Amino acid sequence: MDRMFDNVGRLIARWQKQTNHCESSILNDSTALRDTLRTGDVLLVEGKGRISGGIKYLTQSTWSHSALYVGPMAGAATEGEPHVLIEANVDEGVVSAPLSKYLHCQTRICRPVGLSEADCEKVCRYACERIGLGYDFKNIIGLLCYLFPWPMTRSWRRRAIALGSGDASRIICSSLIAQAFDAVRYPILPKITRTDSQTGRREIAEIRHSSLHAPRDFDISPYFMVIKPTLACGFNYKDIRWADLPQLHAAEVALAPEIEGAIAEPERSRMRH
Repeated sequence: MDRMFDNVGRLIARWQKQTNHCESSILNDSTALRDTLRTGDVLLVEGKGRISGGIKYLTQSTWSHSALYVGPMAGAATEGEPHVLIEANVDEGVVSAPLSKYLHCQTRICRPVGLSEADCEKVCRYACERIGLGYDFKNIIGLLCYLFPWPMTRSWRRRAIALGSGDASRIICSSLIAQAFDAVRYPILPKITRTDSQTGRREIAEIRHSSLHAPRDFDISPYFMVIKPTLACGFNYKDIRWADLPQLHAAEVALAPEIEGAIAEPERSRMRH
């Protein structure tokens, strides 16, 4: 069975690689993105491969891939650029990567709110220690079955969930990050059970199995804050240069004479009095 999944995995990897590229109408500002990211942040990516398209369709989300920002890693660099991300991808399994890999992709930063410095270090260390693990094709197939909109019996759904939960040496991107946060009991989308007792109503949280997490879960989680580099680095709409105003800065557009007069008249009246 494992050999069959490995063969299927290689076929999927070859199929995915043919269209595994990023195109975005918005080019990421590398300086703004680097200045905004903090250790422990989850970087969501809109992939363009065939598997990515399937994940986006089934999760009804823009995001098909996720990576954990751990900061510059000693001894890991590509053409002099330090690796700052830990991710699990179809081609290589769990690896580190430079930020420039996703500068031409549409991305989103999701930041865990209130995560302590010590726990953040544990989360990053957990992910770093998984470098070298293989990609869990059984997990991705199981997740796709779990998310598939067709009706499934409970037994089939349980079987789909179990596909990716048995091999500790293989993992997918969202499961890797989910496990890292689970290591410090930081919630993503826990199952909440409400119980009534003599002392009042209580909410009991139950961690979902890491194999059931998809990239979009970090986006919709109430415990992660969406951070936009454009706003975090200081945004002023007056600084935008519009295509229909090629010669003038938006803040320097001349006002019509009658408007200028209406503005200046109260000032002249004030000075006369």
